Amino acid sequence: MHTSLTIRKVFEGVATRHEMHRMFNRHCGNPAMAEGDAVNLFAGEWFELAESEHDYLLEILPPLWMRADMSAMREFMTASVTSVFLSLSIDGQRRWFHGYCDLSDRVSPERMKAAITERESRPVRAMTREERLEHIWSSTHDDYRGYAGERWPAAVRGRRTVLVYSGQHGTALKLLDDLTEAEIAAKLPVQLRHLPEVVAA
Repeated sequence: MHTSLTIRKVFEGVATRHEMHRMFNRHCGNPAMAEGDAVNLFAGEWFELAESEHDYLLEILPPLWMRADMSAMREFMTASVTSVFLSLSIDGQRRWFHGYCDLSDRVSPERMKAAITERESRPVRAMTREERLEHIWSSTHDDYRGYAGERWPAAVRGRRTVLVYSGQHGTALKLLDDLTEAEIAAKLPVQLRHLPEVVAA
């Protein structure tokens, strides 16, 4: 099961409104959601959005609190995890982000802000393998992704799966984490396939 507590980018580029709503539902069907234990699924995830989407969400969802460059949503996604919207100046340019922070940790919004600023200030545009996999998961239609169930070995049940094309063997479900570099490239949009890979910090 995907239960990382790290702060992580889950979509490359600026999400459209449609993509943004897909990201809000990217864990639909995860066994942890049904068990009511989804804090680790959401906490730490972030992506970039346009100013119009940032403002749209703030208009329809009254904030829990507001600071100069961020605000938190009053409605919680799960337990103590809620949406935090950030308006950050990075390399002299104003950009907007959405992240999930666990507010039981008071410094989580500031840690999120620092991580986004550090990640987006890199001089060369690049993606880690984990970021590539997260982008694939975020952008794959629900019909072509899921979770390993009873037919899978017990050790991998609950882990994320995606449908891949296997040449003459047709399509098959495969664990997301087990995708080959060729399979990852085939699933990424053309403009992301040739970005250099960096080692996660």
